[in-house]
Amino acid sequence: MLKGFKEFIVRGNVIDLAVAVVIGAAFTAVVTSIVNAVINPLIGALFNAETLAEALPVAIPTVSGGESVMYFGAVIGAVLNFLIVAAVVYFALVVPINHLKRHAEQRRRAGEPVVDEAAAPTELELLAEIRDLLAKRDGATP
Repeated sequence: MLKGFKEFIVRGNVIDLAVAVVIGAAFTAVVTSIVNAVINPLIGALFNAETLAEALPVAIPTVSGGESVMYFGAVIGAVLNFLIVAAVVYFALVVPINHLKRHAEQRRRAGEPVVDEAAAPTELELLAEIRDLLAKRDGATP
């Protein structure tokens, strides 16, 4: 079981996923800040509230005779936050990647190499080069 876990960790996808989560959290914090500091007050002003989080209040009577307040403006703010994050991800990541995939497919169909010949070496090529350099340094032949 531990061998399988080690292979899972070393595979590299976990590191990529961890980086994506950290970057996503940082980006979400920026978007949330923009929504809370700029967009919410603007929309809140339309509803005569200080912020969107306090807009569209609905009072609900409680069993004890008091009342509880639901703020539907906060839900609208969360939806706006989600839509902004989704739009940025779509236009900054999905659209360019789809464009690159279409371009690569067109090159493949035309019989051209998909990867530029001046592209950086692959991991396998780099590892082979490192192996050869280490063997050369130690006096052995690869």
